[in-house]
Amino acid sequence: MALRIATTSIDARDAYAQSVFWAQVLGFERDPDDPDAPGDEECLILAPDGGQRLLFLTVPEDKRVKNRLHLDLEPVTGTRDAEVARVRALGATVVDDRRRADGTGWVVLADPEGNEFCVVRGAAERAAPAAG
Repeated sequence: MALRIATTSIDARDAYAQSVFWAQVLGFERDPDDPDAPGDEECLILAPDGGQRLLFLTVPEDKRVKNRLHLDLEPVTGTRDAEVARVRALGATVVDDRRRADGTGWVVLADPEGNEFCVVRGAAERAAPAAG
């Protein structure tokens, strides 16, 4: 017997705004049977294949300390650096840049409410020969 994660729930000051940000970052979609709107206290986004679900829940408290859990994201297509630029344009901020001269490493970012996540190299980048 085993369990699987049905939904990952994330506390937020503005569940709707967070769900919009993360849907754009991950390429997720809104639940067509229960679309969300500004002001909703619970906002669900789904992976295109339905395999992953993120539920954003409005809570009264601000985030105060480092996350106890965070996401490590890798590009499906493209590069780590292109994805870092894209999510920064969506509103993420760089917390710590751990990229190395040889092309390895990662970037720690924060979403608009300060939740940290990392962008690592994708499979194609990891398979390519190391730079200089």
